[in-house]
Amino acid sequence: MPETVIETRRLTIAEALREAIAEEMRRDENVFLLGEDVGVEGGFGGAFGVYLGLVEEFGHERIIDTPISEKAIAGAAVGAAVLGMRPVADMQYSDFLFECMDELVNQAAKLRYMSGGKLSVPMVMRAPVGATLRGAQHGQCPESYFVHVPGLKVVAPSDAYHAKGILKSAIRDDNPVLVFEHKLLYGSKGREAAGGYDLTAEVPTDDYTVPIGKAIIKRPGTDATVVATHVSLYRALAAADQLASEDIECEVIDPLTLNPLDEQTIFGSVQKTGRLAIVHEDTLTGGWGAEVAARVADDCLAYLEAPIKRIATRDVPAPAAPVLEQAIVPQVETIVATVKEMLG
Repeated sequence: MPETVIETRRLTIAEALREAIAEEMRRDENVFLLGEDVGVEGGFGGAFGVYLGLVEEFGHERIIDTPISEKAIAGAAVGAAVLGMRPVADMQYSDFLFECMDELVNQAAKLRYMSGGKLSVPMVMRAPVGATLRGAQHGQCPESYFVHVPGLKVVAPSDAYHAKGILKSAIRDDNPVLVFEHKLLYGSKGREAAGGYDLTAEVPTDDYTVPIGKAIIKRPGTDATVVATHVSLYRALAAADQLASEDIECEVIDPLTLNPLDEQTIFGSVQKTGRLAIVHEDTLTGGWGAEVAARVADDCLAYLEAPIKRIATRDVPAPAAPVLEQAIVPQVETIVATVKEMLG
């Protein structure tokens, strides 16, 4: 049999997300987009250019510009989803999710359970995260608030291939899904390698999905397991490259989904390596890494050869000064030092 050739091209995360939304809107007339500045004709396609050109194809009935009211965006999305639509709601910054906690936590997350399965809430909320010199109210990573909530699925893609595939899965899911993406990783024309990291990936031209709830082993290794998301994932991979020059092989895992968490992949890796470090830009106290650490301690304690380490942002509001921001978020050298410490 001849080998099947899959046609791909390199896309940024922003381009991949745009394709995912456009393809799902063409596939299903119930899919629509709403948010602030998402449908300005000839505009900038939302805060990070993800929606460029969509309004020209789908019109204002399906690309809906909203007032500056996050409660209204979330409330409209929940209501539309309950009535059978599949809204994709844009939250320009994840920090603004705190304006609509009741809609997400008390309504979207609970209606399916409270109705005995008679209602479903097939909505997606996109929420950019991360420290990007925008200060304390525009640079948070609030994933842990929502990982805590039964009924919400939480995903955190870090590259274009998985961002497109998992967004398509989220849109097709009958449960509310929060999609957290790091602002530094979107990429745009002239910024495909921002921060020294290649922000493009090979993305198939054919339709595909990436399953919610399945982690990815980005780099195999035998000496230590490192679990990381977003920019921290790229820094973990850079740290693994440095450590490899000293014959230390890290297995780097991108969880991709924070709820439900792929315990099997993480546990299997820890049972092999005997060591675990979790890296995220969320703050240390109460961060989602603490939950990963607790589950590994419960199920893999006998395999651990060193204490579990969490490498996280310091417990302070995000500063706007570049030197201070760099000082509080996890860096490559911190990951390298921590892995060496675990190895003794």
